[in-house]
Amino acid sequence: MTQIVRRIGVPPRERGSTSGANCPDLFELTDGNFAVIGTDATAELEDELPGDASRADYERIVIITRETLVRAKADIPDA
Repeated sequence: MTQIVRRIGVPPRERGSTSGANCPDLFELTDGNFAVIGTDATAELEDELPGDASRADYERIVIITRETLVRAKADIPDA
């Protein structure tokens, strides 16, 4: 069973969320993959995907803020 190992980046409160909830977030999983909490933008962006990109029916296109990813950069492994 896959589990969350750690947050990648800083908690939402450190990115300006006053409640610390309902914000984009990134997590590293026990299997080495990453989980993303973001805004589902599949309907808006699916037709914008480049010709060499696609998604499966069970996949979604999600948006996270630039700040979320930039502040996570230091925690993302190089390999």
